[in-house]
Amino acid sequence: MKIFNSINDFSSNKKTILTLGTFDGVHIGHKKILEKVTQGTENSKYESLVLTFFPHPRMVLQEQSEIKLLNTIPEKIELLEGIGIENLIVHPFDETFSRLTAEDFVETVLVGKLNIKKIIIGHDHRFGRNRTANIDDLIEYGHKYGFEVEQISVQEINAISVSSTKIRQALSDGDMTLANNYLDYEYFISGSVVKGKQLGRTIGFPTANLHIEEGYKLIPKNGAYIVKSSIDNKVVHGIMNIGFNPTVKSEKLAIEVHFIDFNEDLYDKKITVSLLHYLRPEQKFDSLNDLTTQLNFDKKTAINYIANSKV
Repeated sequence: MKIFNSINDFSSNKKTILTLGTFDGVHIGHKKILEKVTQGTENSKYESLVLTFFPHPRMVLQEQSEIKLLNTIPEKIELLEGIGIENLIVHPFDETFSRLTAEDFVETVLVGKLNIKKIIIGHDHRFGRNRTANIDDLIEYGHKYGFEVEQISVQEINAISVSSTKIRQALSDGDMTLANNYLDYEYFISGSVVKGKQLGRTIGFPTANLHIEEGYKLIPKNGAYIVKSSIDNKVVHGIMNIGFNPTVKSEKLAIEVHFIDFNEDLYDKKITVSLLHYLRPEQKFDSLNDLTTQLNFDKKTAINYIANSKV
């Protein structure tokens, strides 16, 4: 997949079949649209193109917005590439871009820059300054500027009934089953392994402490999870805790993974951890012995879950 950091960087001799949006999560509903884009380029006459934006428009247009995103840009790239998209533009979204009128956007961007043959879009898509234009306006512009508009019907979208907002809520509730069903993959977080207090080693539960560089990445509800990771092309399972370690009174949010039957040094390595199942809320224990007893119970629960779920 070719990646472009601006609309102005893109060029192609072929006409494009494209879609646009933030595609946060690249969830099962998004895939309905994205797969239509790739299907239109099977004879190599056209190229598939996704136009997305960063920062998220709400980060720019709503001063008080504290929206957290399901994917970092590298994660979104990985997911889109897996679907078979040939070209991805991650265009910087700013106030100047937001003030483009609908027709300016169509004429200068879609037609002038992106060489559009066809756009595939959701029935409720709105665009242009203050999001005043809708699918009917887009169809009119298509007639005027010579491109096709294919809309995803309300029936198709409702059959899936998925939104990034619903997934964010499920993750905030610790409902991994619902979130992962909506995503059609296991929600994952990626980060570098850094040194922590190394308390886990003293109680027989060494952990990999994960540092997430991107502050906008959504971290699910505090608590204990069953997780898996791929390390050196081998699937390794474990239990993860997200929270402030109230038993030892940590002031910073920590993301710590204890991998089962795994003893390799992971310091400074970048790993991706997929969340399979929410075990329990974060707890404060009266002693380290009580904490160790609970961790042993969590580990046994995880081993049974993994054996029965074949994850």
